[in-house]
Amino acid sequence: MNPALQGLITIIIGVGGCIGYFYFSNQILDKVLFPPQGKDAGRNINRANMIRPWLFLFPAIFALGLYLGYPVIETLRLSLTDRSAGGAFVGLANYSQMASEPKFWEAMRNNMLWLIVVPAIATAFGLLAAQLTDRISWGNVAKSFIFMPMAISFVGAAVIFKLIYDTRAANQEQIGVLNALWLAFDGGAGSFIVLRLLPAVILLGFAALMAYIIYLLVTAMLPKGAGRSTGTWWSVPLRLIIVLAAAWMIWLSLKSAVSVFTATLPYGEPQTWLTIPFYNNFFLMAVLIWIQTGFAMVILSASLRGIPEETIEAAILDGANPFQIFFKIKVPQIMGTIVVVWTTITLVVLKIFDIVFAMTNGQWETQVLANYMYDKLFRASDWGVGSASAIVIMLLVMPILVWNVYNARKEMR
Repeated sequence: MNPALQGLITIIIGVGGCIGYFYFSNQILDKVLFPPQGKDAGRNINRANMIRPWLFLFPAIFALGLYLGYPVIETLRLSLTDRSAGGAFVGLANYSQMASEPKFWEAMRNNMLWLIVVPAIATAFGLLAAQLTDRISWGNVAKSFIFMPMAISFVGAAVIFKLIYDTRAANQEQIGVLNALWLAFDGGAGSFIVLRLLPAVILLGFAALMAYIIYLLVTAMLPKGAGRSTGTWWSVPLRLIIVLAAAWMIWLSLKSAVSVFTATLPYGEPQTWLTIPFYNNFFLMAVLIWIQTGFAMVILSASLRGIPEETIEAAILDGANPFQIFFKIKVPQIMGTIVVVWTTITLVVLKIFDIVFAMTNGQWETQVLANYMYDKLFRASDWGVGSASAIVIMLLVMPILVWNVYNARKEMR
């Protein structure tokens, strides 16, 4: 059957089935189970109205249970069994085996690196793009170009960037954009500015930003008068964790800035970028940042436009400059939206699979948890360890989901 015709039939059956379900279920409810007639007419109407919402919710609840609830329970069961032993119960043996494998800890380390870099950079670029595009006349056109990568699948984007990182022999013409640029440097002043000075400035700027974040968090934890509340009980430990993470990133940034100046760069030699340990992870992250920046920009642009003009006008009258208006007036008012965008991208990062699978398949120290799970389930046919890694991913995602639901309900109240 022609795929187009098959798709059309599927749509007709799906839509027709939904319409038929809602129509006939209401008919049975009103005409058979609780008919609005006789001496119990009023009670039947009330009962029907109590059941009717559940009729509408049942398809969604059934689908969620079938495609989300059941797989979670079955995955948990499989993680406690051994396929080679005929599905026998082995307790936490699969988790113990997983924890003993270096590839699992490599995947955990890389996932943590992705969690630190991708949400921060994608959100920052999205916020910057939202602010700048709203200040120019052709901002909508610019937004369209920035948002366009969102229409590309992760695999498609990975193929595009794989061509950008492509490597040919030194005596051949380079079709990879990055290698073509790399070979343009020969160790002169341009090489020093672009490959040493500029990266060092970016790293030092990032370190300064982390230091400013530490300053804000520390000052927020210091008491400013008797009886001043510092917030909820978990806010102080959370801030301390962020302070320690920021301090660690400052150390890494300074260490990297020094290594940029001391490293010996192989000028004139094409580089296989995706095989360079540690740095190849950042080349993979660039793909997801490129995609998610458009999403962050659209959400944050709408939030920026919702800021009351009175607050900005008052700041201008008080003599605030554009930077003060942006960082001290606008950003605090949209902090809730920034956090939502950050956590949404974090969820995407925790489940990242397509980009790594299409570009490196987890080789050269680029393994991530989802790709590790795929290798165990479909390559090694080890459903126990594969299901255990899936449970680990779910446990990492769960706190963020709970936190998002908690904040959404708090805003509704």
